[in-house]
Amino acid sequence: MSPEEETKVVKKEKKPAKAEATKEPRSMTKEEILAAVKSMTVMDLADLVKALEEEFGVSAAPVAVASAAPAAAPTEVTEEAPEEEKTEFTVVLKAIGEKKIDVIKAVREVTDLGLKQAKDLVEAAPQAVRESISKEEAATIKQKLEAAGATIDIK
Repeated sequence: MSPEEETKVVKKEKKPAKAEATKEPRSMTKEEILAAVKSMTVMDLADLVKALEEEFGVSAAPVAVASAAPAAAPTEVTEEAPEEEKTEFTVVLKAIGEKKIDVIKAVREVTDLGLKQAKDLVEAAPQAVRESISKEEAATIKQKLEAAGATIDIK
């Protein structure tokens, strides 16, 4: 074949491709898309992700990376926010004191723990006795445990 004939063959092949491209694309259902993704290889999926990132100008970065960005905020804002938002407190048993049995009884009273679990918690001090509680409830628990002889910290 001469170069002119090859050019004609190439042009003829391109025309049908253009005709196909001018057709309106058939929209796929979610199920069809999921089926297509399930049948793809890992390499195909990686290419798809890259193409979606480029097409829509987004990033497929893990969520953990995105949550690290607020931690890099200025320290002034970080210091003010916890003071205003402090609504949940944790009662921490720092030390047992002289009256171990009384402390175990007090721990059982303020928690849903059984005797063995309360004893293990008290012996493993420092440990959190209750978490995510109101300020009033934390103060009440602190009073009861300190009355039993324990050293308590509220965070």
